[in-house]
Amino acid sequence: MQPEGGFGLYLHWPFCQSKCPYCDFNSHVSAHIDQDRWQRAYLSEIRRYGEITRGRHLDTVFFGGGTPSLMNPDLVHAILEEIRLTWPLSNSFEVTLEANPGSVEAGRFAGYRDAGVNRISMGIQALNDPDLKRLGRLHSVAEALAAYDTARNLFDRVSFDLIYARQDQRIEDWRRELNQALDMAIDHLSLYQLTIEDGTAFGDRHARGGLRGLPPDDDAAAMYFVTQELCEAAGMGGYEISNYARDMAESRHNLIYWRGGDYIGIGPGAHGRLTDASGRHATETALAPLTWLIQVETTGTGTASTEVITPADQAVEYLMMSLRLREGSSRSRFEALNGAGLPEGALAWLQDDGFLTVTKDRIAATDQGRPVLNAILRELLA
Repeated sequence: MQPEGGFGLYLHWPFCQSKCPYCDFNSHVSAHIDQDRWQRAYLSEIRRYGEITRGRHLDTVFFGGGTPSLMNPDLVHAILEEIRLTWPLSNSFEVTLEANPGSVEAGRFAGYRDAGVNRISMGIQALNDPDLKRLGRLHSVAEALAAYDTARNLFDRVSFDLIYARQDQRIEDWRRELNQALDMAIDHLSLYQLTIEDGTAFGDRHARGGLRGLPPDDDAAAMYFVTQELCEAAGMGGYEISNYARDMAESRHNLIYWRGGDYIGIGPGAHGRLTDASGRHATETALAPLTWLIQVETTGTGTASTEVITPADQAVEYLMMSLRLREGSSRSRFEALNGAGLPEGALAWLQDDGFLTVTKDRIAATDQGRPVLNAILRELLA
């Protein structure tokens, strides 16, 4: 069964050189990593999922983390070779690898290209050295620009991330930095507002009153609208709340998530969604790297839990994800899953107040609606 929305594979590499203070991802610092041992575990999981999903065409692979650019290129090559042996691949097969722009990782880029990676997503995060230091990044702006030049000379598709609403950042600072980023960009940018997450170093510091200089909410909102304005003018419209791309350069893998497709999750802390004749299932894996590794080695499976997702819950998940996209959500798909359509009264007033566009089969958040998407969802799902 080829699922609606596409079929992808996410592979989690859980290791970093250091833990950034804002990061709440499943990432760990380790002095020694036995990459041969990790290779055996990843290949074992690929083969196992190949049996479960036999006959499907794979659209995308995404190496996420952590810092996947710490992986040996030979390991990436072995994984992609096993994937090619396991699934038929789509004609527009996309393989993304997340990378940090330190000079050590940049030297690996040619090896990743030769292994079959065709898209790089680089975590630059800021274009001035003081802010990079505040964000806990190990690279300098000069190293980031050099790594980016290396990447765009090797890959046709290169994206990079920036964080805005940083400490002591003014609206005009962000406008200037974003213009610099747009001058650099090839086809895709991911632009995220800094969020303070519980359980992170920034979260602990903020709770103690120590994270000073965060822009007020009105300034952060203004930075969001500046982002929309400048990216649109540069021909990189916002196809998702935090993602901007030239035509046909969207992240195909992330579109699978937002369009409610199926995806395999391999590696510690990876989640998956798989549909078969018995329904749609959510998969989870153990968070701790060693726990996941030992589980694969001793039991032959890295999946810690599998749960059936009811059609009604699928409908809610689909709406929450697809409304992040400029293209919006299919009303008929929601109704088929939910057994009932969206509330017409809420749709009417949200459209009248300029938060949604509503047609016979689609709804989409407007530029005014996207910043308050959570409130829109509360009205639609009440």
